[in-house]
Amino acid sequence: MNAPSDHPGTGTLLRQPGFVQLLLYRVASMLSYQIVAVTVGWHIYEITRNPFSLGLIGLAEVLPFFCTAPFAGYLVDHLPRRRLGMTASLGLIATAVVLALVATGGLPARGVWPIYLAIALTGMVRAFLSPVYNALFARVLAREQFARGAGVGSVVFQTGMVVGPALGGALVAWGGKGLSYTVAAVMAILALLALATLRVSEPAPPQVRAPIFASIAEGARFVLSNQIMLGAMALDMFSVLLGGVVAMLPAFIHDILQHGPEGLGILRAAPALGSIAVGLWLARRPLQRNAGRVLLCAVAGFGLCVIAFGLSRNFWLSGAILVFYGACDGVSVVVRSTILQLATPDAMRGRVASINGIFISSSNELGAFYAGSAARLLGLVPAVVVGGCAVLGVAATIAWKAPRLRRLDLRDLQ
Repeated sequence: MNAPSDHPGTGTLLRQPGFVQLLLYRVASMLSYQIVAVTVGWHIYEITRNPFSLGLIGLAEVLPFFCTAPFAGYLVDHLPRRRLGMTASLGLIATAVVLALVATGGLPARGVWPIYLAIALTGMVRAFLSPVYNALFARVLAREQFARGAGVGSVVFQTGMVVGPALGGALVAWGGKGLSYTVAAVMAILALLALATLRVSEPAPPQVRAPIFASIAEGARFVLSNQIMLGAMALDMFSVLLGGVVAMLPAFIHDILQHGPEGLGILRAAPALGSIAVGLWLARRPLQRNAGRVLLCAVAGFGLCVIAFGLSRNFWLSGAILVFYGACDGVSVVVRSTILQLATPDAMRGRVASINGIFISSSNELGAFYAGSAARLLGLVPAVVVGGCAVLGVAATIAWKAPRLRRLDLRDLQ
């Protein structure tokens, strides 16, 4: 059920039970995924000592994601969204349990391929998480609350990205990989319970269903015809694809900064600290005027942070750079999320969110594969510095090719 149509502050939003439960689902699923991600990275690098194997983690996840995401969006638009989210949470539980059994020897396995197979299952499951959240978001909040809600949602999302890696690194150091994977399973159970107890009205399914591929194509045409939405998605995709450094952190920790798994957890969490600060600010003071220019400047700042990180040799300086890196990325997340909610018809939220998810996963998981491949060809540090320079080129190109995004005022979408 939609909230009243006044203009409440952040505190009022957090007193709405449906919104709070949806946030719990988001943070718990993110905690589960992030604990697994940091543990898997350490697990595989411990076995192989090869940066390229870290890139393969991203590839193992993104290929199943791409195959599943278009159909996930269709299902979210045509089936009960809450139940689909619960099913996805069950998938997260299964992944964490399998990895725990591999780590503890309960599931006899040779090499790293069983780990990659478990990550492939994660990719399929994650295709449902964001479309379910975005579709339910529009049911628990009124339209005029979307900008503040996007800021709060970004804070919660990034909190999971802070706590998850730090917790994952600490658990590996303290109790081993099996304990870390077990805690990830518990977090996924919490996500399932949050949706199981959520009370929200869902739209009636369409009486006449278009053929599945025609319906997916309709969502794709909607995104491709919207210069603002497409520009924001492309900006995020190419900047993180070329400038993402998170996947290479285990190699930086081992070979350059000389720290253990606790240091990996700290550096994995640092970008999210910056994003949380930005999300808190934008939740209290939603961005309206000059949103497009702010977005482009933030992406340029992101690229400069990538270059600085690649050149740093001090652990704490690298951590500070990653905080600013996350702050720049946080602006992109909030602006893109607000555009997505304001510009998408309710009947297409699942499909549009899935397309957005494909863009994001292209940047994250394919970015991890790109980073691993570039590190193998150019060396670890040169690959990161070149990627940061490429991000600056992306920001300039999008500013030139998407003038409507450059001049964006979010009030024009309300």
